[in-house]
Amino acid sequence: MASRSIKPKAVLCDVFGTVVDWRLTVTESLKTRAASTLSSPTLSLSSATRLHASTVDWAAFAQKWRESYGKFTQTYTASKSSSGESNVPFKTVDEHHHDSLIVLLDEYQLHGLWSADEIKEISLIWHFLIPWPDSPSGLERINKLGIQTCTLSNGNVSLLTDMAAFAHLPWTHILSSEHFGAYKPAPEVYKGAAKRLGLEPAECAMVAAHLGDLEAARECGYKTIYVERENEEVWSKEDIEKAKAEGWTDLWVSLEDGDGDRKGFLEIARRLAE
Repeated sequence: MASRSIKPKAVLCDVFGTVVDWRLTVTESLKTRAASTLSSPTLSLSSATRLHASTVDWAAFAQKWRESYGKFTQTYTASKSSSGESNVPFKTVDEHHHDSLIVLLDEYQLHGLWSADEIKEISLIWHFLIPWPDSPSGLERINKLGIQTCTLSNGNVSLLTDMAAFAHLPWTHILSSEHFGAYKPAPEVYKGAAKRLGLEPAECAMVAAHLGDLEAARECGYKTIYVERENEEVWSKEDIEKAKAEGWTDLWVSLEDGDGDRKGFLEIARRLAE
């Protein structure tokens, strides 16, 4: 697919699935933690819990956990007072991950598998996700082009800060939906991020592996860069092909683009340098 030449002043990025491989990290972490618990010689578990835990498909569990996040952020509405100000504390993604993990453990009949403190610790897996191989070096190359790189994620600030350090992601700025009291795809997140950077939306490019995110950013005046990641897109094949044919993304980086490890953000950097 041909790409339009774009020269943004800032590249703002979705993170989960776009920059980091949440599926691998979360699934393997759950598997390891469960195996450790089941092999403990001192821990007493009911036979029912032990049976259920030994047969869990942790990849499916991780997918359900992720889907609960999607539903939460898509439907979240902060309670407002008559003056228009929020009258309840903003619920962070960390808080959602903790609450939804408790719900899933109950759904899977894993009562007593982990203590309350262990559940809290496990819920923070999302702070320490492994990046896609191209992400750290690709972001660094974009920085060297004189283009700012910035998170624009529904993850809370502490989560994104921890992840940047863990995954060696060289962001010039970290912005979160938490800064704006709303979640993507709410327009105030995209517009607020551009304003916080001192830029017009048209000077910003949104990068995501999810067309819904890009569609919302585009409606706010952003340029858009789609980067395909395996198993990340939730749109149907028909809708994906329609979006690609209509050409409303400014850049489209497919799984086949780039040689060897020169994919994803490395390919984005190459095209932005043209």
